[in-house]
Amino acid sequence: MKQSHITFTRTAIALAASALLLAACGKGGDKSAGAPGDAMEVKIGHVAPLTGPIAHLGKDNENGARLALEEINKSGLTIDGKKVVLTLVPEDDAEDPKTATQVAQKLVDAKVVGVVGHLNSGTSIPASRIYSDAGITQVSPSATNPDFTKQGFKTTYRLVATDAQQGPALANYVVDTLKAKTVAIIDDSTQYGKGLADEFEKTVKAAGMKVVTREASNNKATDFKAILTKIKGSKPDVIMYGGMDATGGPLTKQAAELGIKAKVVGGDGMCTEKLAELAGEAVVNVTCSEAGMALSKMAQGADFQKRYKERFNSDVQIYAPFTYDAVYVLVDSMKRSNSTDPAKILAAMPDTKMQGLVGNIAFDNKGDMKEGVITLYDFKDKKKTVLDVIKM
Repeated sequence: MKQSHITFTRTAIALAASALLLAACGKGGDKSAGAPGDAMEVKIGHVAPLTGPIAHLGKDNENGARLALEEINKSGLTIDGKKVVLTLVPEDDAEDPKTATQVAQKLVDAKVVGVVGHLNSGTSIPASRIYSDAGITQVSPSATNPDFTKQGFKTTYRLVATDAQQGPALANYVVDTLKAKTVAIIDDSTQYGKGLADEFEKTVKAAGMKVVTREASNNKATDFKAILTKIKGSKPDVIMYGGMDATGGPLTKQAAELGIKAKVVGGDGMCTEKLAELAGEAVVNVTCSEAGMALSKMAQGADFQKRYKERFNSDVQIYAPFTYDAVYVLVDSMKRSNSTDPAKILAAMPDTKMQGLVGNIAFDNKGDMKEGVITLYDFKDKKKTVLDVIKM
């Protein structure tokens, strides 16, 4: 009898505690172990490929967002008189468009107030409709395909220049600096790779340069010898590759092994520190572009690199500073709207004017950066070295 009474009492206490917890959650968010005292948990989603050939880039992006979130929580955040604790909800889209829409819906169901991502254009674009339908702000740190912000959605924003800027900048370098006369173009058949290659091709053709061949591969390829053997016979001055470092590295290495003397140029997808590891000694033959300001040229870049290295024990790959700023952009909209309501955060986004790590952040009516920057690099001693910074 005594044991039954104790069991009943414990059950009653547990039920009462659950009721109090639910009452404390309110409309603004769920209480969690990560939200101490009377603080309210607010979820921010992040999506990038965390598995597959470019998982290192996905983790780099996630780390940048996590660092920002941890700093904001440490300094304290109050919205509408309530203490707020931010929680990052990371998802893996595996660089796959179908998976991207699935995890986008998962984040909507999780009631995130905004999303940082996706990394790739080919995943950002299909996922963007899910976020638009839900009225949730999406800030991509690295999707460069122009179509991302041309769909008429009010929810899409990005912190980088577009391929309509990056492709011509890379093409102009090939024409004006390298004085090249012929080029072979290869892309990985993704929205990013093909889109960048298309923009590059339009510009070089307009400048009178001859495109000796246009080839397509895929974003999982590692053997390019058949394509490169075909290209070798036409002896191009330059090979332009639209794709990521996981494929651009082997392509560059195999071109050198086949004795091809052409310079290899590519966009931001392959313009990473890891490219040197993947391409080996042949990386000296690469010039690449990045659709944003170089970390070494950012006013607080060295300090960010130091904090990043201390926290994650690795160096920045490429777009971690942009995911870092994307979190701050979402929080800035929370502060200006004095709300954690996704609709109010979204309504405040067009008026964003802030100085971020990556520079001045303000958006045009499509959600693109008003001040786009393209940085050109080559590799010296297997390290990315800035060649030029072009303001768009």
